[in-house]
Amino acid sequence: MRVHVADHPLITHKLTVLRDKSTPAPVFRALTEELVTLLAYEATRNVRTEPVEIETPVTTTTGIAISTPRPLVVPILRAGLGMLEGMVKLLPTAEVGFLGMLRNEETLEPATYAERLPEDLSDRQCFVLDPMLATGGSLGAAIEFLFDRGAIDVTAICLLAAPEGIAALEKATEGRDVTIVLGALDERLDENGYIVPGLGDAGDRLYGLV
Repeated sequence: MRVHVADHPLITHKLTVLRDKSTPAPVFRALTEELVTLLAYEATRNVRTEPVEIETPVTTTTGIAISTPRPLVVPILRAGLGMLEGMVKLLPTAEVGFLGMLRNEETLEPATYAERLPEDLSDRQCFVLDPMLATGGSLGAAIEFLFDRGAIDVTAICLLAAPEGIAALEKATEGRDVTIVLGALDERLDENGYIVPGLGDAGDRLYGLV
């Protein structure tokens, strides 16, 4: 498993505003979209391409296009939806699937409650969107779900992660082709499984307490 922390002042600045508990939901949503676009730039560095011949106003030349089958973007519901627009702005030809993962707040174990994905993901590159990599349970289960459908490699994009979540995910995905792209690696998890210093519950801050 490869872990890339995108160390850039614009990313750190936007994360600082996201962390502030006084940041209102509309600003939080807008900044999340902007931040994901920056992270997606790093996450798609190894997206598969193929040569294509085009005509410029001057001559004929060879460029590149995104290969088929097209990449699949998979936000984990519900918080991952807040990251989707920023991702598809950078990768508009990608297909989009959905995966609903719910964490039991007592056991901290994940469960799948909804999915809308192709039955066969053979030879597909998948990009999973999940704002917070805390215990690693939900993201690990989502990644395994995609590999079980035939995905060849999976890249997860997260705003924040805790060291405990990284360690758990590395163990859970041993032998898999997995890349994790982060805005920041935080200090630790607290006794309730929340990232410290973190930014709170990303879903609640994006969409409210529902």
